[in-house]
Amino acid sequence: MNEELQDCLRQIEAVQRDAQALVAGLSDAPFNWRPEPGRWSVAQCLDHLNVATAKTLPAFDRAIRDARSRRLVAPGPFRYGWFANWMVRSMEPPVKRRMRTVKIFTPAPEGSVAEVVPEFLRVCDQLAERVRRADGLDLTRARVVSPVTRLLRMPLGAYFAFILAHERRHLWQARQVRETAGFPRA
Repeated sequence: MNEELQDCLRQIEAVQRDAQALVAGLSDAPFNWRPEPGRWSVAQCLDHLNVATAKTLPAFDRAIRDARSRRLVAPGPFRYGWFANWMVRSMEPPVKRRMRTVKIFTPAPEGSVAEVVPEFLRVCDQLAERVRRADGLDLTRARVVSPVTRLLRMPLGAYFAFILAHERRHLWQARQVRETAGFPRA
């Protein structure tokens, strides 16, 4: 497996560990606590990641299947254009600019630690499986079509980086909730 994909797998493991540390010792009440109206709880941050990543997995599947059928293979290293790199950087924490969530990625208003966290770990494992299946593909020429709009297409490798930056962004956001004055302590 090339270094870029190995790094993606390491990043997936890191976000899984980060999420588990973030929710360690939380009951459902603080997990669902919101700093103010219009801001998300820790539960909503994680549920948003569950929804967004799960809805993107079929797009990864299509890109991988298409690249295999077209024999788009290359060993790497891979380089991406300015737009793909900008998209990845725009997701990285700390958040510099708030963004509105598209409707299909809206989290549930509440969730339980016992359901949301295991789902997060499962969805991360499913993402890792797509990374493994991409081994050997040309991560620049294989293209992922966004589930939000068919107009947004990014190289497979850059889309993996984008999703992982998105994961870090919302885990950072959830940490900010835990650090807000008034957060219910156990």
